[in-house]
Amino acid sequence: MHDRRAFLKATAITGAGITLGPASALAANCTIGPPPHVEGPHVWMNMDQVELDAAYDQSFYAPLLRRIIKRYASSSDATRARLGEPKRVNYGPTPVEGLDIFTAKKPNAPVFVFIHGGAWRSGAAKDYAFPAEMFVNAGAHYVVLDFSSVDAANGDIAVMADQVRRAIVWTHKNAASFGGDVDRLYIGGHSSGGHLCGVALTTDWQAFGAPADMIKGGL
Repeated sequence: MHDRRAFLKATAITGAGITLGPASALAANCTIGPPPHVEGPHVWMNMDQVELDAAYDQSFYAPLLRRIIKRYASSSDATRARLGEPKRVNYGPTPVEGLDIFTAKKPNAPVFVFIHGGAWRSGAAKDYAFPAEMFVNAGAHYVVLDFSSVDAANGDIAVMADQVRRAIVWTHKNAASFGGDVDRLYIGGHSSGGHLCGVALTTDWQAFGAPADMIKGGL
């Protein structure tokens, strides 16, 4: 708690995140922003609203986060330029319920389904195309999912988990249509997508009309 408060007081809070304040202005690529955070009324335990919000926002503690996310997008653009555009299909009825398929060159290849991160609030399949090249070159199909943000789901992560599960079931049922081996389906996720991957790994797939051992491994 004290570390968080000390960090916030040494930084300048802006609407889009933070810029480093005078104490850190000599660091590379840093600018001097508005005055450091001044503690306000406590809204929970001994944290004010700014401190409480910061506890749930990684960008307060990873100043290069936005730059890294932009690199995900540019690297994904470069990947599509080399591999070609993926096959885009819908796994559900709403516009967000789609997935991108990057296919391997050999038939009956294993399938890896990737669940992107973004603090449950952001992220898109198009910006997580960059791992595809590694999988495709190794002889596996790479499938990356889109799903609702938790804000669009009115704070209900169960909506996101349901979409991810249905996307995985769609991939299993339709693997043969893009040359996938239905018996070699693997899933993985990053950050909040890692959480959704864990949810998927504990799913009773028979309730979704799929084999109980549909997933052969998770990352």
